[in-house]
Amino acid sequence: MDFKTSNEETKTGIYLMQEGNEEPFNIRLHLAKDILTIQEQDVICVSGEPFYSSERTVTIRRQTIGGFGLSIKGGAEHKIPVVISKISKEQKAELSGLLFIGDGILQINGINVRRYRHEEVVQVLRNAGEEVTLTVSFLKKTPAFLKLPLCEDCICIPSDQSSGTSSPLCDSGLHLNYHPNNTDTLSCSSWPTSPGLRWEKRWVDLRLIPLLHSRLSQYIPGSDVCRKNAFQVIAVDGVCSGVIQFPTAEDCLDWLQAIASNISCLTKHNVKKINRNFPVNQQIIYMGWVDEKEQDSVQDRMYSPKFLALRGSSLFKFSAPPVTTWDWTRAEKSFTVYEIMCKILKDNDLLDKRKHCFSVQTEGGEDMFFSVELDCELLIWEKAFQMATFLEVERIQCKTYACIMESHLMGLTIDFSMGFVCFDAASKAVLWRYKFSQLKGSSDDGKSKIKFLFQNQDSKSIEAKELEFSNLFAVLHCIHAFFAAKVACLDPMFVESQGTATTTGISSLATISFNSQTPKLKYAT
Repeated sequence: MDFKTSNEETKTGIYLMQEGNEEPFNIRLHLAKDILTIQEQDVICVSGEPFYSSERTVTIRRQTIGGFGLSIKGGAEHKIPVVISKISKEQKAELSGLLFIGDGILQINGINVRRYRHEEVVQVLRNAGEEVTLTVSFLKKTPAFLKLPLCEDCICIPSDQSSGTSSPLCDSGLHLNYHPNNTDTLSCSSWPTSPGLRWEKRWVDLRLIPLLHSRLSQYIPGSDVCRKNAFQVIAVDGVCSGVIQFPTAEDCLDWLQAIASNISCLTKHNVKKINRNFPVNQQIIYMGWVDEKEQDSVQDRMYSPKFLALRGSSLFKFSAPPVTTWDWTRAEKSFTVYEIMCKILKDNDLLDKRKHCFSVQTEGGEDMFFSVELDCELLIWEKAFQMATFLEVERIQCKTYACIMESHLMGLTIDFSMGFVCFDAASKAVLWRYKFSQLKGSSDDGKSKIKFLFQNQDSKSIEAKELEFSNLFAVLHCIHAFFAAKVACLDPMFVESQGTATTTGISSLATISFNSQTPKLKYAT
């Protein structure tokens, strides 16, 4: 079934890629709806059945005008063989299918020049005679600093200079040892060539990255250092694209957003299919990669990738995306959504250089910090968490916690319809009750006690109630969740969105609108 939507993007472009400490080299990116293809240039034999060969042998003759008609760059000083960088216009037609820009020269008349410096190769060619047999191999990862053209349309201009010092970063024209007294014109068509074989330079697949559950990263792994105009894509099976480099920040952001959009579309379709097997109260609302800040981080590993999922009443944290039903039981941690607190971090709240961050405070008061790559991903997470909390509060309607008031064991029920209800744990007799609208303030000691300030509906006086809990943060977060859900019910756009999302299996998270300000309790620590 084709799930293509207007949000899915296709793009193609030529950029740079770096692997490890190697020099960047040219690659072509092609983005489809479900896969990112990374291609490199290679030379293949196209006479008869196509095949790849690491080496080719070509014999050429020096012409009276223009010499060999080639220019070279590079050399052992750059840890690469000398590379053909240009082919003259005169020789271009005859050399088509034999030699290519980007071919590394491995041997000259049987002399191994793989480890020769640039000037040494130039000297060998000067003294090579009128006929030269070259053993070449196309260098698929030619360093980008050589600035080789990506097509064969770049030509070199013949020169009659036969001396001077050459540079490994500049084109050295191979027209040396020109003999002006030689009146014989050497025809290109008489050049011996590789018999019966024709070759073509093509873009061939280097790596295929399936986008479902892939993750993007602009940061150096484990750190808060953002790469300049570069990122990598890591597939769910761990296959990495390498660091893809772009000429401008705009190009980098454009590709980041396009890939993220396709990953998001694939995730939504996948969630929709999975949700068919789950009951209504166990629907998946959100799935996605984040980077979690390590609690006891060492300098070289501040962040680790985690996969978060909001499903039913729980937030799950995985080291890898859950695929089977069994995987859902093997989460690193899980939390009840209405007993945790999510906060989007503003610029002055950020812990380091990472942007697009949020924190989750657990029911035990522990703070976890996460970051995502793009602002749009942060918005999707925020809306998904609000939606998950609202749906779960709406489903359970009330939650009761054991507490102590004036040395007596009590129960406090937070009820979506009635508000706060306190009752004796033994007799179940209701001691007091207040509506949510009657809560005018609160404070806590950060350990176990909460002081509520309610306004009496009749006398308008403030009545203080102090309760002690064994799970303080779970209670505070639950109260906040019920308040947020109560306010959300007053937003007609939210009500309409959540009704639609419930009907369709939570398939349109990005369209949910939250216009009302969510009230927050004042927590004193």
